Amino acid sequence: MPEYLSRMRSEWFGNVRADILAGLVVALALIPEAIAFSIIAGVDPKIGLYASFSIAVLIAFVGGRPGMISAATAATAVLMVTLVRDHGLQYLLAATVLAGLLQIGAGFLKLGYVMRFVSKSVLTGFVNALAILIFMAQLPELTNVTWLTYVMVAGGLAIIYLFPRITKVIPSPLVCIVVLTALSIGLGLDVRTVGDMGELPSTLPVFLIPQIPLTLETLMIILPYSVAVAVVGLLESLMTATIVDELTDTKSDKNQECIGQGIANTATGFIGGMAGCAMIGQSIINVKSGGRGRLSTFVAGSLLLFLILVLGDLVSAIPMPALVAIMIMVSIGTFSWVSLKNLVTHPRSSSIVMVATVVTVVYTHNLAIGVLIGVLLSGIFFAWKISQIFRVTSALSEDGRQRTYTVEGQIFFASSEDFSNAFDFKEALEVVSIDVSNAHIWDISSVSALDMVILKFRREGAEVKLIGMNEASETIVDKLAIHDKPGALERLMGH
Repeated sequence: MPEYLSRMRSEWFGNVRADILAGLVVALALIPEAIAFSIIAGVDPKIGLYASFSIAVLIAFVGGRPGMISAATAATAVLMVTLVRDHGLQYLLAATVLAGLLQIGAGFLKLGYVMRFVSKSVLTGFVNALAILIFMAQLPELTNVTWLTYVMVAGGLAIIYLFPRITKVIPSPLVCIVVLTALSIGLGLDVRTVGDMGELPSTLPVFLIPQIPLTLETLMIILPYSVAVAVVGLLESLMTATIVDELTDTKSDKNQECIGQGIANTATGFIGGMAGCAMIGQSIINVKSGGRGRLSTFVAGSLLLFLILVLGDLVSAIPMPALVAIMIMVSIGTFSWVSLKNLVTHPRSSSIVMVATVVTVVYTHNLAIGVLIGVLLSGIFFAWKISQIFRVTSALSEDGRQRTYTVEGQIFFASSEDFSNAFDFKEALEVVSIDVSNAHIWDISSVSALDMVILKFRREGAEVKLIGMNEASETIVDKLAIHDKPGALERLMGH
């Protein structure tokens, strides 16, 4: 208990000033994004703003990765478009609650451990694709606009990159927002503002139960959307947690993050908010602004609500070029530039996985599909590599009546054909010994290949000895093999 309290104290109050300032920067950047994501989903801007407030505040308490920002996101918003169009807002809220419950279940089932199957190449591809998507999301604010917008964006980037040379006490993105807002208001500049994105809410969110019929039919309507949101939300959250782990050189609790995301989404659905997850862009803004603890996430959510309710008029006047400059900075900082150089030096298979992940995510705008393609390619390349680390050698006895085959490596579906082809069944032998001391039998394909080899030798009149099996291989062979059962050869040849 003392150790837990010490850890909580450190995670909440170990970096107070920097966490508060970073939280303020994130809160300001969250507002236009939350509005934009609401528009994507086809709902009122307040739905995304309430969600961003609720998710950020709750995840600060129950999440597994201090300093990571969670809120309404495009990744989950795009999944809800059809549901909102066909059935309305209340079904979206119900789907959000169910998605949260599924995520809680995933946490208790320890599914956070699946992140160990995501290779470094997939993670790099995921990061690069997100950097590209973040930049592409700024293009609408940079097309069909006046020259003044470009000047302000350039000025904002200059402040962001040059101000830290003067002092790092105040985050440069915050200085960018303050300076450009003051110039815009003071000089009456004609540029798009946050207020042009949509009307900010003026009241606190209230508890409500989604007004839907509690029937099996309703469950069948929302379940596919909830599953999709739960999977995509957890995938993006766990990968973002891994990235923040690397940026801060600290560890996170992936299973607790699953549970935390679920609690946040379930509660958000009951106050009229849409589903969300971790945001890599905002998390990087937070980390680069000095945010490290849970306090930064809590401040971001709390200040978001304070800003839109109390300082709504001032927030509405923030020029969009200031926020575009920040997001361009995030895009540049997120992209792994060294990965371009590594395309030449890294193994070709790793480079293919990374590029495939980037292309798929950018093309589909679906992080889950891109990561799935990357993981599948990683698995295929790994299986191919392991299948190559395999050989069978043999030695004939002095009297020419016995041959010992020595098998080395992994015998599984990708190497089982090479295993079968390594034996000479036409050689006249009395005894055949198959030594698998340095091999491992993994699956039904390898057991079937072993059956075929033993039975073919027996058909030619040879006695077959299988020696050196380890305990795991022996278990699967005893369970699945048929070479010692009556009529085995006829049955095997029949397949």
